[in-house]
Amino acid sequence: MSGSRTLAALPKAHLHIHLDGAMRRSTLLELADRAGVVATLPTAYGSFAAFTDTITAAAACLRTPADAQRLVHEIVEDAALAGAVWIEPSMWPGLFGGRLGSDADVLDVVLDAGRAAQDRYGVGFGLIVAANRDRPVQEAVALARLAVRRHDDGVVGFGLDGDETAAPGPLFAEAFTIAREGGLLAVPHAGELTGPSSVRDAMEVLRADRIMHGVAAIADPGLLDRLAPGGVALDVCPTSNVMLSVVPSIAQHPLPALLARGVPCSINADDPLLFDTDLLNEYTLARDHLGLTAAQLATCARTSLRHSGAPRALVESALHGIDAWLQH
Repeated sequence: MSGSRTLAALPKAHLHIHLDGAMRRSTLLELADRAGVVATLPTAYGSFAAFTDTITAAAACLRTPADAQRLVHEIVEDAALAGAVWIEPSMWPGLFGGRLGSDADVLDVVLDAGRAAQDRYGVGFGLIVAANRDRPVQEAVALARLAVRRHDDGVVGFGLDGDETAAPGPLFAEAFTIAREGGLLAVPHAGELTGPSSVRDAMEVLRADRIMHGVAAIADPGLLDRLAPGGVALDVCPTSNVMLSVVPSIAQHPLPALLARGVPCSINADDPLLFDTDLLNEYTLARDHLGLTAAQLATCARTSLRHSGAPRALVESALHGIDAWLQH
């Protein structure tokens, strides 16, 4: 690869990243010390519950609007360093436990910080408001309505986070209908901890525009045939999948096979704080350990942009940048 064709120079969007899970480790340690709590960063997770416990503890260190503003600015700066031109973090407002005010207050703080950060670092910012599977369905409905009200302020999508085994996606159909009718992208998690049927549910019942993870689809050839036309993209996170035992090893990750079947996939970091990775590392991993060619990496970058909530002018400019990157 020539010096001018570095992975950092490849224009891309970061679509599957959780706001609280993207905190820098140094920031977590500083905020935890200030809050008088112990910040633990495991190197492995024996269960999904252990993972969620860790991310909840990290979010508990965010005590003030200034903490949240710092988090957003650092995430956008990190995206810029990785060559992203657009970032679309996901956030369940309830994770902040009322420390930053109501759910609406939390959104306003984060959206204000996102606008300031995009002006400072030159990276577009859109927010996904996510419901939590462990919470009542009516809470998801209320969040969807709130997300639609903030559409003009920078909310671009509505998601569904948490343990897939806790509640099936179809339970949240009403919330996703509200979000879609309000102009938001539907971007639920599916096909991570459960099988291909959850991906089908996300497509057929929630009418997903993108699916966060979705790698379980590899086990169902018929489902791959439905994904291949390109209407629904998978936001894939290789390191996360290995660390949460979704796949046995990076060598056995299905990303190359999904791409070979024509399934549109973006490459993402999920929770950089917890998995000790970042967007650039995930692209490097895909190249060096999964054998993706420059053309395949460019395809993933194009998918990330075309399936994002970014303004069309930004997308078109970045797509031209990807073509230029390939020509070097």
